[in-house]
Amino acid sequence: MKKIILKVEGMSCSACSNGLEKYLKKQKGIHEASVNLVLAQASIQYDDSLTISDLNRFIEEAGFESSGEWTLEESKKKEPILFVTILFLFFLYVTMGGMIHLPSLPFLSMEKNPEILACFEFFMTLAFLYYGKDILKSGFKNVIHRTPNMDTLVSLGVLASLGYSLYYFFPTILGSPHYFHHLYFESVVMVIYFIKLGRFLDGKSKEKTKEALKELVQITPQKALLKKGDKEIEVTIDEVQKGDLLIAKPGQKIAVDGIIKKGSSHLEQAFITGESVPEKKEVGEEVIAGSVNIDGYLEYEAVRIGKDSTISEIVRLVVEASNSKAPIGRLADKVSGYFVPFILGIALLTLIVSLLLSVPLEEAFTSFVTVLVVACPCALGLATPLAMVVSVGRCAKEGILIKSSETLEATSKIDTIIFDKTGTLTYGNLQVFHIYTSVEEKKVKQIVMSLEKYSNHPISQAFKTYEKEFSLLEVTDFQNLPGMGIEGVIDGKKYQIGNEKLVSKKKYEKEASSLMQEGCSLLYVIEEGEVIALFGVKDIVREYAKETIDALKKMGKEVIMLTGDNEKTASLIASSLAIDSFVADVLPKEKTEEVQKLLDQGKKVMMVGDGINDAPSLTLATVGVSVLSGSDIATDSSDVILMHDDISKLPKFFQISKRTILNIQENLFWAFFYNLLMIPIAMGLLKPIGLSMNPMIASLTMTISSLTVVLNALRLRGGK
Repeated sequence: MKKIILKVEGMSCSACSNGLEKYLKKQKGIHEASVNLVLAQASIQYDDSLTISDLNRFIEEAGFESSGEWTLEESKKKEPILFVTILFLFFLYVTMGGMIHLPSLPFLSMEKNPEILACFEFFMTLAFLYYGKDILKSGFKNVIHRTPNMDTLVSLGVLASLGYSLYYFFPTILGSPHYFHHLYFESVVMVIYFIKLGRFLDGKSKEKTKEALKELVQITPQKALLKKGDKEIEVTIDEVQKGDLLIAKPGQKIAVDGIIKKGSSHLEQAFITGESVPEKKEVGEEVIAGSVNIDGYLEYEAVRIGKDSTISEIVRLVVEASNSKAPIGRLADKVSGYFVPFILGIALLTLIVSLLLSVPLEEAFTSFVTVLVVACPCALGLATPLAMVVSVGRCAKEGILIKSSETLEATSKIDTIIFDKTGTLTYGNLQVFHIYTSVEEKKVKQIVMSLEKYSNHPISQAFKTYEKEFSLLEVTDFQNLPGMGIEGVIDGKKYQIGNEKLVSKKKYEKEASSLMQEGCSLLYVIEEGEVIALFGVKDIVREYAKETIDALKKMGKEVIMLTGDNEKTASLIASSLAIDSFVADVLPKEKTEEVQKLLDQGKKVMMVGDGINDAPSLTLATVGVSVLSGSDIATDSSDVILMHDDISKLPKFFQISKRTILNIQENLFWAFFYNLLMIPIAMGLLKPIGLSMNPMIASLTMTISSLTVVLNALRLRGGK
């Protein structure tokens, strides 16, 4: 059994990936196939009877293009959406501007030069047909493979309108301008433009996962310091072998996963563990590639390199999680398999019966076209993308960035929300929680800030905010006190800042106990041997986090917290936010396992996180949400980004999602209502009672149907 991942070009929607996947699975010699639209890849398991050339041929037979084995290379294809939008607006101005009394262009006036205007509309339609050729190709390709989809419906409507317009186009330009009113080229242009616009917005995120994976790989340094005897030799990461002794100096990154053989230091590894505070590492403990060495000298033995490293494991988890996410079927795609053959059958039946009843050929063909035009699925094609485009814009105004329109549909079904703690429910960095002092607070803050300015210890970051409030005091005789803190002289007085090891006389015992129960790290300030202040420092809960959790629970959502922190810290945070369920001490792989457990139970899961350690879980979840201040890999792996780190927007997001899906269902109803109501009339069944229809009326009905859908979708712009 062999396995390969091939790069596939030409997929534009979930129906494309579904159709290709079904086609591949039908081929002899292929045991399993999984097509990933986002990564533009086909993962195929096949036996020795097939070659890669055979697999490429199968993909091409299905109407797509294989570009060889999948890599992280970015696609350079660009969509000319700005130019097309300008062209589209100009077309609307020329063809419809007169309806709202806009000044017309004399040489393109319907009254003065209908022949020239007809030619203008014709050639503009040809241009848009070329722009939307992928829609037409996909539509008929899926008919061939008996899997009609949204593109099939749109293609049918576009070509029906085009054929009807062409029927009257030539008489118009050959001296019968009164036929101009039978031209409906604008319907072709409008449908193609809006479908392509929706796909452009969706397609903006298709390269993001690959970019995220590339950034993951770049977390590890390209070079390492190799120790050979008494020498330090700089080598590339590819030259490192298992068992090599490597060096990491302060400020440098750990090159590969390993075990410390000499030295100790604080390592910043929040991108892996989610811990907000750099962790102290000593001899015998493991270090992870990409971790930043903060303040010590380390010698470590290379243990896991290349594909075995922790980073490579996370890359693998992201890819697998992305592949395991089932595509969300659109409502229009679900009915297309029945709607298309039904309409074609009715139209052909009308033509045949008319001819059998000796109806003139021209009249019979007109009835045939009338049925196709009245049932033209233009409104059906607009129903979903229009609502999605409006809602995506509405979300953007609310500070919610959505990468895929499918996310809105998936969000409406979410019943369980998992929050990562660090950086999501909390700010992700140390801050001063409380101060107890026997002197002026302003003075002690200025002293602490001035001393901590000289320290490279992670805890010093908690006092950065004071730099905007105070000017630095001059510090002399500064020195680190290993394992205890720092000291220096200010205005002739000796000050020390550090842990309880510096305190000779007990003070603030009750206050210290209270701060520890709150999960704080303690920092004493000592002036000339006398304790003058006690600082409690910790990662604090985000503003509005409690209100957000309460709102989500009122909406019937189950809320769970996952964190790499210890049980005590996790319990304190969960209790303060009224979160009933939490899991502590979890690593990236374990987070993914927790998400998978819920998915296996039939839950629809939203994962909210910010760190690289959350990337696999964000990708695996039904909907992944990241805060903007999170790492690039987290934002690139997620489906939704909360701008300004505002998790309080989540309830609003659920409301918009619910309204959007309801709006789409209404759009689909009106689209089918107008179409199906008019079919009996178009067939001529009601002629005995004097009710009939010609293609012009049919086109008007189709236009009304589309207009109804557009106006209904625009309602999403307003409302609470």
